[in-house]
Amino acid sequence: MATPLPDAPLSPFKTIAVVGLGTMGTGITEVLARAGREVVGIDVSEAATAHAVAALENATAHAVERGRLTAQERTDALARVRTSTDLSAAADADLVIEVAPESYEIKHQIFRALDDIVRPDTILATGTNALSVTRLAADSARPERVLGLHFFNPAPAMKLVEVVSSVLTAPTAVAAVTDLAIELGKEPVAVGDRPGFVADGLLFGYLNQAAAMYEAKYASREDIDAAMRLGCGLPMGPLALLDLIGIDTARTVLEAMYSESHDRLHAPAPILKQLSEAGLTGRKTGRGFYSYETPGSATVVRDALTPPEGARRTPGRTVRSVGVAGSGTMASGIAEVFAKAGYDVVLAARSEEKAQVAKSRIGKSLSRSVDKGRMTAEAAAETLDRITAAGSYDSFADVDLAVEAVAEDLEIKQQLFATLDKVCKPGAVLATTTSSLPVVACARATSRPQDVIGMHFFNPAPAMKLVEVVRTVLTAEDVHSTVREVCVKIKKHAVDCGDRAGFIVNALLFPYLNNAIKMVQEHYASLDDIDAAMKLGGGYPMGPFELLDVVGLDVSLAIEKVLHREFRDPGLAPAPLLEHLVAAGCLGRKTGRGFREYARR
Repeated sequence: MATPLPDAPLSPFKTIAVVGLGTMGTGITEVLARAGREVVGIDVSEAATAHAVAALENATAHAVERGRLTAQERTDALARVRTSTDLSAAADADLVIEVAPESYEIKHQIFRALDDIVRPDTILATGTNALSVTRLAADSARPERVLGLHFFNPAPAMKLVEVVSSVLTAPTAVAAVTDLAIELGKEPVAVGDRPGFVADGLLFGYLNQAAAMYEAKYASREDIDAAMRLGCGLPMGPLALLDLIGIDTARTVLEAMYSESHDRLHAPAPILKQLSEAGLTGRKTGRGFYSYETPGSATVVRDALTPPEGARRTPGRTVRSVGVAGSGTMASGIAEVFAKAGYDVVLAARSEEKAQVAKSRIGKSLSRSVDKGRMTAEAAAETLDRITAAGSYDSFADVDLAVEAVAEDLEIKQQLFATLDKVCKPGAVLATTTSSLPVVACARATSRPQDVIGMHFFNPAPAMKLVEVVRTVLTAEDVHSTVREVCVKIKKHAVDCGDRAGFIVNALLFPYLNNAIKMVQEHYASLDDIDAAMKLGGGYPMGPFELLDVVGLDVSLAIEKVLHREFRDPGLAPAPLLEHLVAAGCLGRKTGRGFREYARR
């Protein structure tokens, strides 16, 4: 029979046992000891306990060298840690944090043994990120005392802690552990019990899709990773991150997620199984998606899949002048980029007035660059002088490259490409900046589809370094080479991809955003907790709801619909909550209300 909960607040956690002294367990031990707690580190392996002690000594020594600890604080912290290979050493603990391998069998054995060892009021926390907390609690003699306490690696550096409640967990236990996390300098978020919780639940679906994209040979590993770093501001690309996490670990998490959701987006990509069974699990073995200098090293080394340096391409066409079609923010940004790189630019819109407004916007942008010391007033003036505003696309008669940046509407773009086909000289490269529409449909609107290619810039174009270069099955090799050479000259990082919905970035980004919306729709976690989890646990520069409100909910919905229509995967169907908000006119910051409300300017 379960022990009744006391009415009084739980006693402070003075002594905490950490069961499992791998990388995570050792990191948690360091966090607790430095925060003044007595810590008992327990592992069945004597080698693991010895390694943990050595790792603690090294980590705290580095902290002293960096001025983050005094020598005395280090001595005191190390003195608060003792290790054992016997679980009975946890007998006096106020809290036990289990971080053993992700196996129900191993964790069940630990929790059942702890029932006979610890006091009735001791809280038992599991550090799992993939297994059911409820299932672990159900077999305990004190299920109301069992909860999840999910730290992120490396535990001393990462601020996020997910506090996971099951339907059996006592609110007083959750409150006590949440208070502890705050005292440790962490930022706790409250989540329910489902595989992956918030951060990993969103992160691993995205990682899985990236693995599947690579497996399908849609893009190279280097281009997938560069696209997500430069296009979304992420600290690491998805394939490099899978290598860091461990491909076998990722596969375990995804299998647990899929067993509950039955969402094909969570079904582990076959390549994860292949690499895992071959022992190529990432950095820890020295090889995964990439090859590393030695097992455990972060240094990537060349292998058979590394693109050859200085590979010879088909020579590109000469580009001296560029036409940019459109009058919006993207068009003016692209025109600014080309003019800064020394190209003569014709900025054409449907009227002279619209074109002049767009050029004026560029002038203001250049003035801001001067004010910030990024360029001289003379350079800004020269850049603006290279741009000619025109009210007709007839002005594109002599350009070598025409880039359209008009509305994201296929009929409008096809009409424009039909016009460019008549206006532009033979041999001119015709590029579309579409982010979601088929490039080949634009190409087929011309009599020269071999000259048409996608150049997907990211907003704001002057600041964002990425350009997705999208070839259709009809694009000529020298046209591809031309655009790659131009990207070098305008100082953008080009990644190659084929002509399918979302290309690289949007195809990986928007399903992640859609899944975040589903979490809120299902009342699993709050907007604030999900945004905090992804910024603190995943290193994202913005949480998903912050980003959705910036991008625009109508734009996001349109991209979700395109992805769903192209890939026909039920998991890509736009979340009803997103559709309802768009129908209500709540489109994000631009309307003053989206997922959050904003002050009107």
